[in-house]
Formats: sequence, structure tokens, C-alpha cells
Amino acid sequence: MRIGFDNDKYLKLQSEHIAERISKFGGKLYMEFGGKLFDDYHASRVLPGFEPDSKIKMLAELRVQAEIVIAVNANDIAKNKVRGDYGITYDLDVLRLIDAFRGFDLYVGSVVITQFAGQGAAEAFQKRLEALGMKVYRHYPIEGYPANIDMIVSDEGYGKNDYIETTRPLVVVTAPGPGSGKMATCLSQLYHDGKRGIQAGYAKFETFPIWNLSLKHPVNVAYEAATADLNDVNMIDPFHLEAYGSLAVNYNRDVDTFPVLSALFERLTGSECPYKSPTDMGVNMAGFCIVDDEVCQEASKREIVRRYLAACCARTKGQPAGGDVDKLKLLMNTVGASVADRPGRAEALAKAEETGEPAASMELPDGRIVTGKTSKLLGATSAALLDALKALGGINDSIRLLSPAILEPVRDLKVNHLGNVNPRLHTDEVLLALSICAVTNPLAETAMQQLERLAGSELHSTVILSQVDENLMKKLGVNVTCEPVYETNKLYHK
Repeated sequence: MRIGFDNDKYLKLQSEHIAERISKFGGKLYMEFGGKLFDDYHASRVLPGFEPDSKIKMLAELRVQAEIVIAVNANDIAKNKVRGDYGITYDLDVLRLIDAFRGFDLYVGSVVITQFAGQGAAEAFQKRLEALGMKVYRHYPIEGYPANIDMIVSDEGYGKNDYIETTRPLVVVTAPGPGSGKMATCLSQLYHDGKRGIQAGYAKFETFPIWNLSLKHPVNVAYEAATADLNDVNMIDPFHLEAYGSLAVNYNRDVDTFPVLSALFERLTGSECPYKSPTDMGVNMAGFCIVDDEVCQEASKREIVRRYLAACCARTKGQPAGGDVDKLKLLMNTVGASVADRPGRAEALAKAEETGEPAASMELPDGRIVTGKTSKLLGATSAALLDALKALGGINDSIRLLSPAILEPVRDLKVNHLGNVNPRLHTDEVLLALSICAVTNPLAETAMQQLERLAGSELHSTVILSQVDENLMKKLGVNVTCEPVYETNKLYHK
């Protein structure tokens, strides 16, 4: 796999830049952390070489200075809002985040429940957290926010919020997802610190868009594709252009709210806003760590195509993300990409045409492409998975890794005991069968040892995959796309 991003340089530069920003504000900095701190696979896909846990590793280098505050919106708790990637509610994700931070030896000081207005579910969650030993604070809705600055910067605005007691110079404010109130939490703390005579500052850390790449650079366009559901639009930062006479890329929400933020800073601190543009607020160094721009551009185009195909499938399934198809098609056209660029798609379609059955292909990290066809025992994706493991393990493609003595009892269990009408094995069942065969078959054991090498592979199916197959591929680090059609004309699909 070609590398386009220097991850070691990124960790070093980013840590140094954050430390410099802390010192700039007298030793106390509230830093809003946007995007994913853990498992940032979008960044690793568009910036090959970026490690998915880079941001949390960078924070871990600052663990002595850093304290984590997790913000969660009371309305999201009340509505049981679910994270699409993990399939868990925001309140449960708070617990997951606490455990994950502690796993990196980072100190989680407290949780703040924002937009609190007596929601019963939020009160119950607070009691649960406190029973677990967590400090919990409440922040309240402010009438006219964010335009009514007189109200916001008053005892009835930010002054009404609980003051979050913190003990370390870097306070990282993060959240389960967008709309959780991270920025408002930071600014509320500045108000209370000002009342207490404590000098403090605010900064924002988001990887995308990358401010020192061009507006239409594929990496930045891929960010628009990733946030199509949020209606984020990349744009030239007009405040940065006016202040410095140079171009910088930001996105619409920060540009729209910067005048209010600037005014708030002046009211909160009693002095001129330290930032002349929303870009100034950021601390992102990712743009300085791209070592092969061509690699990153190509990877980003692939990502946009992947998201377009995913939206097409969502539309077929009747899911909300299907509404983003037209926007994603426009973004795909912007960078000169098309579905024909999807790795392995042509091979999968050709195999389906040849066999008259669903087919799948997998591009391995080294560029080789294997295909899988539908058979009596295996679905196309399961066949492609086995062929990929053979290719990575140097096993002759004609060798059968799965013993009929294992496969037949599994099929009998599925059909005759569990009532499954589809006798073909899903990918999870294939791996279980392979692991059993590995006890007595050295080649099956060799194939099992290749699983970790699948990460970064690209799978394409000529039909929409079952949730079982899609979830397993995700666990293996394989990027999946499908043609937006079902295998059958049934109305109900599992």
C-alpha cells in the first residue's frame, strides 16, 4: 500500500502546536475536539498512512497536562439518539468513551449534560453516572442563543450554568456526536473563569477540512462527502482572507458563527478577540504531514465513490442517508471520479454476468484482485473472502480449505434446526468453519493467520450484502460497497 501521510511527523507536530497554544493563553486552554478521537477510519482512508487512533495517541502524549470533559445533549438522551457507526445510544456512548479514554490512561474529569431542561431520562442518566463515581454538571438552554449576546454573557446566560471544576491546563471537550454543545461548554467555562480571575483560552481541533489545502482538493471534497447529511459546505474563509491576504479553507458553520464568537470573546475576556478568523481558532497540523499528494488525492476520490455507492444502497433500503445521493454525485463529478473507478467493480460485474448469479470481488492491499461466485454452499462474499485468504497465504486456489465433514453439519443446523431458508454460509459461519478445520489442516491455519492482513482491502458485491456480512467485513477493516439492488425481489430483507 502506497503511503501519502507521515503519521509520526503528525503526532510530533500536533503535540507541539497544542502545547504552544496552551502557553499562549497563560496555561489554561479549553479545546473543542471535533470528529472521531477513536477509530477515525475516514482519515485513514483519505490520508493513507494516517493511523485510525492517531488523535487519541497524540492526546496520550499530553496525558499529564490533559483532562477530558464529555458533553452530551439532554435532548439526545431523551430521544434515545443512536450513533450510526456503533449502533448504540448517545448515553451509552458516553460510558464507552470514558472506558476508552481510561484505556489510554487519560483522565476523564467529568460529564456535562447540555441543554438540560428537566428531561427525566437525562436526570436518570446523571444519577447513573454519579453512582459510578463520575462528576456530572448541568448546562441550560439560553434564550436567543447564539445571537442574543447580552443574554448569553450574563448571570442568566452562561452564568446560570454549572461551573465545571477542572485541574489541568488542557481541558479537552469532546462528545458522542455533533450538536452536543462542545463549543458552548468551552465558552461557558471562559465566562466563569473570567469571573474568578482565571486567564484561559479556547481552541478548536478538527482534522477536516484541511485549511491549507485548496478548496476543491479531493481530500477536502471527501470531507464534504462524509458530512453530506449535516449539510456542511467547504468554503474560503473570508475573515482569514481579509486579515492576512491568503486563502484558507474552512466550512460554513464556523464561518457563519465566527462574528458571534468574536463578540463573545471580547465580552468574556474584556479584550480584543485573539483570533482574526475561524481558521485561526484551529490547531490542525495534518496538512503539513502529507508526503505524497497524488496518493492522497487518489484515495480521496475512491472514498467519495464509496460514499456515493453507500448512499445509493441506503436509498434502495429506504434509509435517510439515501437522500444524499444527488449531492454525492455532484461531489464525485467535482473531482472527476465515477463508479467505474471503484476497485474490483468491473471484475465483480463480469463474474456475475458469466455465472448468472451474484458475485463479489476483493482488492487486496497489494493491488491484487480476487473474485468470488455464488455456489450451493457459499455466498459470493464468503467465496471471495476465502480466495483472498488463499492469495495472501500463498495457497493454491484449487485447494479446498473447508472440509465437507464440517460444512454439512453446519448447513444442516442452519436449515433443519434453525429454520434458515438460505443454506449458503455467511462470512461469519465460514470463518468459524475455517477455524475448526485449522485444528487439523495446516493450510487452513495458514489462511486464518492472514485475517489481519485484510485490513484496507476493498470489497464490491453485485447485490446488497446481508447485515451479517457487512458487519464482519467492517470488523476485518475491509471497505465495502454494493450495487444498489437486492438479490431477490422480496419486499422484506434481513
